[in-house]
Amino acid sequence: MNGLLSPYQILRYLLRAVVVLVAIPFHEAAHALVSSWLGDDTAKRAGRLSLNPIRHFDPLGALCMLLGGVGWAKPVGIDPRNYKDPKLGMAISAAAGPLSNLLLAWGSMILYKIVLYSAAAQQSRLMAVLSLLLYDMIVMNLSLAVFNLLPIPPFDGSRIALLFLPRRLYFQAMRYERQIMLAVLLLVFLGALDAPLSLLVDLMWDRLVKWTGFVEMWWR
Repeated sequence: MNGLLSPYQILRYLLRAVVVLVAIPFHEAAHALVSSWLGDDTAKRAGRLSLNPIRHFDPLGALCMLLGGVGWAKPVGIDPRNYKDPKLGMAISAAAGPLSNLLLAWGSMILYKIVLYSAAAQQSRLMAVLSLLLYDMIVMNLSLAVFNLLPIPPFDGSRIALLFLPRRLYFQAMRYERQIMLAVLLLVFLGALDAPLSLLVDLMWDRLVKWTGFVEMWWR
């Protein structure tokens, strides 16, 4: 039996798969929606304004998220020439993805607390599984948000950083987008980014606990 996954490990991977099916489409659809609001319907016309996972999934990126907690999807196409202010429009549409994941994490934290209180009273297996799902929903959405806010191409944070960088430097960096992506992924899988990313996720977790403090007040 050595080398086989335990029933608990199988359950955890199944729950993480559910999170991936929710988090990635939510992130990508948020890019498409905000870009459309700002005047560019490129992503909408390409069918990316959808929560259908098939429209967004990059198989390798989804697998990396499932196994490592961070990953990526097919890039959402935009045409910044359609924005009134291209530089600002790119930053806002880029920020929409990570912000959508933070919103999902916040909502999941509310439900997580409610389930924990309910589980304490009922000792239900269903409640236990649901609490694990919500825990993964929080952690993986926070990880996705933090990872995508890295201020280097091709991550969303690089478009936000463009607000503060000369366009010349930004587009010079974009020439090496593929190499940078491969280097970052190598660092992730070697564990070199575990400490800083975990620290940021933990800090965001603490913030969410405070921002959902009203749940405890309801229970009193």
